Amino acid sequence: MRKVDAWVGLPMCVLMNAWRKISALFGTPDRSQASPGRSGILFVKLAEQGSTVLAYPALQRAVELVGKENVYFLVFEQNRFILDAMEVIPPENVVSIPANGIVGTMWQTLKAVFRMRRMKLDAAIDLEFFARSSAILSYLSGARRRVGLHAFAGGGPWRGDLMTHPVLYNPHFHTAQVFLGQVEVLTQPASRLPAVDLVPRPLDHLPKGRFHPEPDVLESAHSILQDVCGQDEIPRLVLLNANCSDLLPLRKWEEANYVALAGRLLAEYPDLHIAFTGAPDEAPKVSGLVRRIDSPRCHSLAGKTTIRELLAIYGLSQVLVTNDSGPAHFATLTPIDVVTLFGPETPTLFKGISEGTHILWAGTACSPCVSAYNNRVSTCKDNVCMQRITVDHVFVAVSTVLRDKETSPWQVLVPKSRVSSRSATSLPENSEIAQPEGADGASS
Repeated sequence: MRKVDAWVGLPMCVLMNAWRKISALFGTPDRSQASPGRSGILFVKLAEQGSTVLAYPALQRAVELVGKENVYFLVFEQNRFILDAMEVIPPENVVSIPANGIVGTMWQTLKAVFRMRRMKLDAAIDLEFFARSSAILSYLSGARRRVGLHAFAGGGPWRGDLMTHPVLYNPHFHTAQVFLGQVEVLTQPASRLPAVDLVPRPLDHLPKGRFHPEPDVLESAHSILQDVCGQDEIPRLVLLNANCSDLLPLRKWEEANYVALAGRLLAEYPDLHIAFTGAPDEAPKVSGLVRRIDSPRCHSLAGKTTIRELLAIYGLSQVLVTNDSGPAHFATLTPIDVVTLFGPETPTLFKGISEGTHILWAGTACSPCVSAYNNRVSTCKDNVCMQRITVDHVFVAVSTVLRDKETSPWQVLVPKSRVSSRSATSLPENSEIAQPEGADGASS
């Protein structure tokens, strides 16, 4: 995607910017005010499913402004699943682009552009961080008002002047606040930009998305766990996401650490079961990890669930341990507690905003090294930021959550056809526990 954005997106941005300036010379209006007869708001977020979860408050605000039926979302087909799971906009309002090779994807993108233009949109909100492709699609959507991040003084990759509402990226606010702010910009006078006269709402005041599994999905998830664990009653379950195919290797916590962590948890808690999650292409590596642990209470779920079944399984489990990746955010849609390991990116901007989020971050001098400004590209080859997070740190974090749940009821999702005595509580929101020695911790 980065190569396409650089080699195709850059010349396309040059052409689109030239066209916009030529149109202005001939008096073609490029309105920055709301247009009569147009009420639709389109969000453009092609990739990064985890960030889509963080966009929930922004989507909810758009629904408040124009109604659910007038909020749309442009996304790659393979990434729309989390949008469907959040159920914040109607499924028919999702404009998805299937990835079918270069030619096929270009054709599907063209079809999506024609569909968007038929919607007669009032506004398009580009949620990508300085991506040229999303800026181009926002411009081509036909929306009269276009909101997106702008590199005013070289602070981010150049993509021209395609937005009617250019927004200054503020790296001191959480991503959920940035996304929500882009919606609120539509309520501000465009003439004042980049000045925005509003104060972002605190994270704990933002609405949170919630996944509501269908009864058959919940029943299926329960059956999968019964088969995998080999018992009728679902045991206490800790999920580990080893992320064997992580596309950003710098975020990776070594597989040997997951093996050691699983061994210690199984030894400490005789009633506890461990299950590794993963995509179908990760199944062979995950099975290898399970074999190394060599315990009848350690299992593999990799490739055995649909995404909706996996979300339901999150709700049937107590803790998920994962690096900073999509599952860390998907899980926040469920009651599970999530221990997230941060390294090359900062939790100040990207941590989950659910009540059960717990952060481990070493806070090394070189972290974060990837950001919106450098297109998430780093020259680092030695992720000391992740290496400083030890098995001991993660074990203490998970044990803290488990001990809390031993002394208070805990919430699981249970099919109506089954009986459970478990009920709901949560740890304080965004608790930061078991910080590695010498770390300052993540800012809230």
